[in-house]
Amino acid sequence: MKTEFKHAHSDARRRFISQGLTIAAIGSVGGLGFLSGCKDKDDDDDGQKVSPPEDLMQEHGLLNRVLLIYDTCKIHLSINENFPREMLVNAADIIRTFVEDYHEKQEENYLFPRFQKANQLTDLVQTLLQQHKAGRVLTDQITQLAKIASPVDTDNQKLLKALTDFNIMYRPHEAREDTILFPAFRKLVSRHEYDALGEEFENNEHKLFGKGGFETMVDNVANIEKTLGIYDLNLFTPKQ
Repeated sequence: MKTEFKHAHSDARRRFISQGLTIAAIGSVGGLGFLSGCKDKDDDDDGQKVSPPEDLMQEHGLLNRVLLIYDTCKIHLSINENFPREMLVNAADIIRTFVEDYHEKQEENYLFPRFQKANQLTDLVQTLLQQHKAGRVLTDQITQLAKIASPVDTDNQKLLKALTDFNIMYRPHEAREDTILFPAFRKLVSRHEYDALGEEFENNEHKLFGKGGFETMVDNVANIEKTLGIYDLNLFTPKQ
């Protein structure tokens, strides 16, 4: 499969850019999309701790990069073209371990209850919670289907649908959090609580992934992008 992928790589990449990225670009949010690495999240340029919403938005940048990986795999599936499916398994594992089991748990444990207690944005919070649950179901499906050794067309169609459903849900999901929930959160808590939560977020990350865990995840995503041929940012510049 890897040999076949290499032979088709150049053509597939051109088709990917021309056929697929218009939709991805329209739906994509977050300014961290194609960073190959990132500074330590503990401190900003002035030596100040990163705030809770900034921390979560950086992680949304990582999520966006995985959504683009999913877009790439969708295109290969839609044209019945071989690709290294283990890269899709690796991407889904990042979604499960870092996005769902860590990032979303931070939101569910620290942000959502405060909005519910204050009776603010409760409808939005409820929808976000439902989408977190739906996302976990889709991640299970993606992982299981991507691991099938000899997939038939029915398997690929199910995988294509699961990837499509995931991306369609998560792009507006993270956009609402970035533009509505996170800005409102700053007004909901005291300065002291706000700062303390930033510390707690970092401590939780270090407990689960070690110091520099976010940067390790960024590197892992970059390696997947390189294998699939979508790492070079110049690929996404429109030709004049």
